[in-house]
Amino acid sequence: MKNKPIYVEICIEEDIENVWEASQNPILHEQWDLRFSSITYLPKEENEAQLFEYKTNLGFCLAIAGWGKSVGTFHAKDDSRTSSLHFGTDHLLSPIKEGKGYWKYVPEHNATKFFTQYDYDVPLGALGKLVDKIFFRPLMGWATALSFDVLKRWLEKGDAPSAQYIRFFTHWIITFLFFFVWIYQGLVPKLIMMHPEEVALTFALLPLKPSEAHNMVAAIGIIEIIFGLIWILYQNKRRLLRLQLVLLPLLTVSAIVADSSVLSHPFNPVTFNLSLIVLTIIGLLSGKDVPTAKSCKRVR
Repeated sequence: MKNKPIYVEICIEEDIENVWEASQNPILHEQWDLRFSSITYLPKEENEAQLFEYKTNLGFCLAIAGWGKSVGTFHAKDDSRTSSLHFGTDHLLSPIKEGKGYWKYVPEHNATKFFTQYDYDVPLGALGKLVDKIFFRPLMGWATALSFDVLKRWLEKGDAPSAQYIRFFTHWIITFLFFFVWIYQGLVPKLIMMHPEEVALTFALLPLKPSEAHNMVAAIGIIEIIFGLIWILYQNKRRLLRLQLVLLPLLTVSAIVADSSVLSHPFNPVTFNLSLIVLTIIGLLSGKDVPTAKSCKRVR
């Protein structure tokens, strides 16, 4: 079965000329489009398609280079514009062999409806199509939508794409860090190992019997795992960050009250939790106006 084409649409409160320039000028285009690291236009003859070369850096000194050509069309009936695209690559690491699509620009009052639809062929036959459907095509659709939102914020607010991507990746690195920390702290020392120090700290803080202290440690471990999962599932990350600014100091003080000797331990609750508090503050400062793919319409 053939996979569905990728469709992304967004409304940008900007003149169509500026949207066209930001997306057709390769120097501007490569700044906001997450899918390309560089775009280079080749010499063009009059009335011929614009040929270009692109490169996408994968990291670890690896990059995928490809070719493309585009043709711009002006529609006098509604003052809209279309840029037809044909692209491809012979790179062995590329999940795309060749594709076609278009960018459409439609003026609407004081805004521009900017949308794209594209499709492509994949290597490796049925296996390639399966991997594309499950993983790569959703990733490409997400990257396109995120890039469109970055473009929108750039044109409407003057928010530079580089600054937006720094906030975006900082936001998600911190999110996955706290996801890992809370689940690890709940699962390994409390549920799997039932570490004696965890039991001793709980026993010192609460008037419990030894067996009850073990149950309490397990309950706390489950709560920490749930909180770690919430970091991935809950949308309002800033609310979680504010909650952590209350929880982490309380946990630090509780550990010291229960056993002041922990202050002499390597990577003790003070140094560990202080690091998490600093990261929480960084998350709050960098978590404003984070671009998102959810601002785009994904179905035509």
